[in-house]
Amino acid sequence: MKDIIDLIARIFIAFIFLFEAYDSIKYFGATKESMADYGLTWQPNTLLFGAIFLLIFGGTLVLVGYRAKLGAIVLLLYWIPATFIVHSFWNDAPEYVREESYAFMKNLAIIGALLMLYVNGAGRYSIKRLFATTKVKTR
Repeated sequence: MKDIIDLIARIFIAFIFLFEAYDSIKYFGATKESMADYGLTWQPNTLLFGAIFLLIFGGTLVLVGYRAKLGAIVLLLYWIPATFIVHSFWNDAPEYVREESYAFMKNLAIIGALLMLYVNGAGRYSIKRLFATTKVKTR
């Protein structure tokens, strides 16, 4: 049962990041404007392309379970700064503090899930394990 839960958890975690990459690509212009609203004005195209790359690369590694620990680190490199920049509820107007603090705590939970993935690995149902246990017939 643990192995199936590991797989389901990896799918859910990866979906968050792959969906964010899709959303950032689909609404590229709006995402750049949002970045400017948060003060990210230095090389916005480079930053956004880099963020999309990290999201797709890390999300794919986590999803398939190949080098899932690397995928978790890559996603943490994006997610931690994004959390503190976007959901800085301590800097927001009082009417936004509650909503932003919930979003901040949600992101902390996702960071915790990525850290657990880093510590525990991908689990039994992963491409890495498939490669490790597949025997190739020789003559």
